[in-house]
Amino acid sequence: MKKLLIYGAAGYTGSMVAEQAKAAGLNVEIAGRDAAKLQTLAERLDVPYRVFSLDGPPGSALAGVDVLLNCAGPFAHTAQPLMYACIEAGVSYLDITAEINVYRLAERLSVQAAKAGVMLLPGVGWDVVPTDCLAMHVAQRVRSPQSLRVALQVAGSMSRGSAISASEIIGAGLMARVEGRLVATPAAQPELFDFGDGPVLCAPLSFGDLITSWHSSAIPNIAMYVHVTGDAFPTGDLAQLLDGPSAEQRLTQPARAVAEVTAADGTVARSVIGTVNGYSYTPLAAVEAARRVLGGEVRQGFATPAQLFGVGFAESIPGTWITDV
Repeated sequence: MKKLLIYGAAGYTGSMVAEQAKAAGLNVEIAGRDAAKLQTLAERLDVPYRVFSLDGPPGSALAGVDVLLNCAGPFAHTAQPLMYACIEAGVSYLDITAEINVYRLAERLSVQAAKAGVMLLPGVGWDVVPTDCLAMHVAQRVRSPQSLRVALQVAGSMSRGSAISASEIIGAGLMARVEGRLVATPAAQPELFDFGDGPVLCAPLSFGDLITSWHSSAIPNIAMYVHVTGDAFPTGDLAQLLDGPSAEQRLTQPARAVAEVTAADGTVARSVIGTVNGYSYTPLAAVEAARRVLGGEVRQGFATPAQLFGVGFAESIPGTWITDV
């Protein structure tokens, strides 16, 4: 069997991904920097583990690996060394980030990766799987789609790792895609979106969808927004946050997103996607993506989930639904 290596497996989300990969019967190893935590998890799951940091080139750390799934955030620090290592080793790269600069990096490395026969597939969790597939879905409802607006609804608390990654997203600045080009939009204003319970105000924010939706749908004008509820997007000393929401909290906090497309003739189509909580969705989607890539579903260079697996990939994850409104 081909081998999956999960880097960052000792973290909050990474450990759930590792558990799901083991339950799915994949040939999996786990990796990261903390030997003690890795050993504990490896013994519990009965899987091998590797210990290596990204302070220098990973070298031979990917020997015998076919697919790497990076769960170690902030991805601004881990994606680049691991992408380069994957290109050198001939290993397919996957991750679960929403950080836009990671997608821009994957775009820049696409030709180099393709020449090495390697795929770079960031965003196989929540976000980007549901919104990437939703963008493709709603784009197919009109002729000649010209603009796309996507809004995420973030409910409940974030994990410590996600909060740190969110600071990377905020630090990247406000951007949108205008006539196919990614441009700064510092004056962007909040907009109203309806996730199914009436309009709510959503703030502009630059998620990776500004890259993925462009590649998946070819819509030239794209803007991203987020509606935050509860204590998401915390402030203060993020290192002091809890690992993440409990299983009970996740059960009561499902996730939703809405996409709106305007066609050249002015026709507007909207669709809403609902899933289980994002932290519960990510292990399911990431492991299913890894399983398919291990099985040969690969395209060389940079790819998006909807491009690779099709518009129905998000809905293949249990508990997912799409409503056209």
